[in-house]
Amino acid sequence: MTNSTEFAALVGSRICHDLISPVGAIGNGLELMGMTGASNGPELELISESVENANARIRFFRIAFGAPGEGQMVGASEIRSVLSAMSKGARFQTEWTENGDVNRPVLRMVFLAILCAETALTYGGTLTVRNSAGEWVLDGRAHKIRVEPTLWEPLSVLRAPADITPAHVQFGLLPLVAQETGYKISFDSRDDQLTLRLQKLS
Repeated sequence: MTNSTEFAALVGSRICHDLISPVGAIGNGLELMGMTGASNGPELELISESVENANARIRFFRIAFGAPGEGQMVGASEIRSVLSAMSKGARFQTEWTENGDVNRPVLRMVFLAILCAETALTYGGTLTVRNSAGEWVLDGRAHKIRVEPTLWEPLSVLRAPADITPAHVQFGLLPLVAQETGYKISFDSRDDQLTLRLQKLS
């Protein structure tokens, strides 16, 4: 029987699957219009940027919320491509320092953690993701870090917050996915820094 996280992942996969084709088709149409000179100017540029951003978000969400394939690995170049596209026009930049392939279920957990960190970097900044001896470390730096205790504190005990809004669904999924993949979560924050750790249980 499908559990709650698997069911949520199937829903996520279905949504991303159904959206990626029409968004991609819009992008192809805009590219053809630009090549033929049928339309140009700031309007077309704005639409093109919006389509590019939508494509990037869908690719990211497909990993973060979609169903991971058994034994599937994702290459560093693909991960960087997704994160680079996501960072365009965003208030903060994500730097991926790992060069090896990453197991898809583990990457799903890390991407959910990135979404959690994003809520603390609402004023901009940088987020560096690295792996050290089986521990994933997300290091956020900004002029101002904003951490909501009701969202963050339950992560340390692998629990979902009591009340979750659609904008914070990642805080509900991350502890469940961490449990399934055999990780524990810890974090530390200061006025200008956030460190989120995903440590493999022995």
